[in-house]
Amino acid sequence: MGITKRGLVLGSTAIAVGAVVFTGAGLHLSEGQAFFRDSPKEIVDEVWQIIDRTYLDATFNQVDWKAIRKEYLNRNYSNKQEAYKAIREMLKKLDDPYTRFMDPQEYRNMQIDTSGELTGVGIQLAADEQTKKLTVVAPIEDSPAAAAGILSKDIITTIDGKSTEGMDVNQAVTLIRGQPGTRITLGIQRGDRQLKFELVRARIELHAVKSSVQPSPLGEIGYIRLTQFSANSPADMRKALEKLEKQNVSGYILDLRSNPGGLLYASVEIARMFLRNGAIVSTVNRQGEQEREQANRRALTDKPIVVLVDDGSASASEILSGALQDNQRAVIVGAKTFGKGLVQSVRGLGDGSALAVTIAKYLTPNGRDINKHGIEPDFQVNLTDDQKKFLSTNRDKIGTAEDPQYAKAMDVLGREIRKAQQKQQRAQMQ
Repeated sequence: MGITKRGLVLGSTAIAVGAVVFTGAGLHLSEGQAFFRDSPKEIVDEVWQIIDRTYLDATFNQVDWKAIRKEYLNRNYSNKQEAYKAIREMLKKLDDPYTRFMDPQEYRNMQIDTSGELTGVGIQLAADEQTKKLTVVAPIEDSPAAAAGILSKDIITTIDGKSTEGMDVNQAVTLIRGQPGTRITLGIQRGDRQLKFELVRARIELHAVKSSVQPSPLGEIGYIRLTQFSANSPADMRKALEKLEKQNVSGYILDLRSNPGGLLYASVEIARMFLRNGAIVSTVNRQGEQEREQANRRALTDKPIVVLVDDGSASASEILSGALQDNQRAVIVGAKTFGKGLVQSVRGLGDGSALAVTIAKYLTPNGRDINKHGIEPDFQVNLTDDQKKFLSTNRDKIGTAEDPQYAKAMDVLGREIRKAQQKQQRAQMQ
């Protein structure tokens, strides 16, 4: 499977966001849909078969996967709900929060996300791989959650008073979503503090790329904030870069903070806009086979770049920042990234349900395994909780002198621009 295919999702950290083109026979075969509707056991077997063929870990978490098939197919299922419950039970044995089953409604919710608009409070969720607790990857910019001050790494402990202990991400998303104007209360654990946030659900438009020209002592700077890697992100990024290049900016700050990722192919296409040569990313499946994506000599700019990241920058953000760092094309500033280096394929099943299955992990051009490790910035600037809260509740201050990480990025970019100018002057003198 080519890694630029649109059906591949990185890390699935952003279960509330992610434009995906899904794959699977169930999307096209109406006869198959009827067959699956009438045969709940076949849904269980189809999920087992997909895991058996494609799951990244060939040991299946040290589980006898063939014995699992025998166990679950020896059961009788009187309806689909019993089959769904069994599937979720079966998948738990893999101990992988990113390989998950979605019933038809949950699958429709995920597909709705591809439209570029959400209804809810604007939170990307993941299950922490070690604790299994529901963890905020990042609040969506300009959402009720962001305005209220919910932060990356917050743990959601209750939803309208209901404990999230043992709750999977799909269940949480279903509870959190709802009609615009309705209210919801989230219990949050932040360090050793217990907090409550009363939020009003809203319709949230997703604008992945925002750009502006910022003044600096060394000329005007192109500031680009990329909030997700959706199907539209590469085209929007191209427009932003072309516009800024026409304005003759001296360099760029690419802000990937609180960007939870999205489509793999989107990160590759955007990397090619900054890289003229070199590798971008490689994937490793359970057979150990590697596929490597390369730059295609079609970069839109060769000007200095500083990339801003934080602990909410995940998956596709880590591919892009890792590729630019390993190729010495950009300097990375901020906090260590989330550490999510797994690729999921979403497979539609015959009855309208779906399975997201971890099929590969990705490596940076230098072979770094980002999963659980993240990208280390060249210049580390960690924000305090108070600074994070200030910026989350004063969104207009992001990308200004009152934003400590941005201020450091401007300082670093200034040095990079001076280096580039000196190099150019030396070349002209020869």
